[in-house]
Amino acid sequence: MEDIEIIKKVSELYMKYGIKSVTMDDLAKELGISKKTLYLYFKDKDDVVDKVVRQGMENQMGDLCELCKPNSNAIDELLIMSKYLTSKVQKANMSFTYDLQKYYPEIWKWVFENRKEHILTHVKQNMQTGIKQGLYRKDLNFDIISAFYIFRLDVQWFELVSSLDFNFDEIFNALFIYHIRGIANNKGIEYLEKKIKEEKLH
Repeated sequence: MEDIEIIKKVSELYMKYGIKSVTMDDLAKELGISKKTLYLYFKDKDDVVDKVVRQGMENQMGDLCELCKPNSNAIDELLIMSKYLTSKVQKANMSFTYDLQKYYPEIWKWVFENRKEHILTHVKQNMQTGIKQGLYRKDLNFDIISAFYIFRLDVQWFELVSSLDFNFDEIFNALFIYHIRGIANNKGIEYLEKKIKEEKLH
């Protein structure tokens, strides 16, 4: 069995049941291997969690780079990126996140910092692209706007907003339109209005 296959299956178990409740015995049983064989792949449970998290982060950031194609329309690019990131937040297992924060604070810190750094980089690049394409205003404060964008991807904040009487698509569309209207110039807003009609972003 390949390392990547094992990590994927372990990740699925953690996402379903959380980290704390899944023992090394559980992992060996679910993987169909002996516990002794499991320890050929991992030193201990800390190592399992670390490898699962790092692989997950690598996959997510790789997906993000694939989605952000060079020279694509900045608004289209941000829409695709935002849909991907918010879907990840929507599907996040709160038990997994809680266990990671409480029992593996160093790994959680690494996840938080790396995810933030990657997303900030992409959002700032998107603003630069939008300005070059004549879609965004030239007076944007990259640091403040990208930080605000990150804030809206916080799991707890998203849960709070999701508790309102609106479905996921309504929340996403409203926030995306709100964001673009705040950074776009007249040409960008005109393009946004076109997207609203085409993709029913209302």
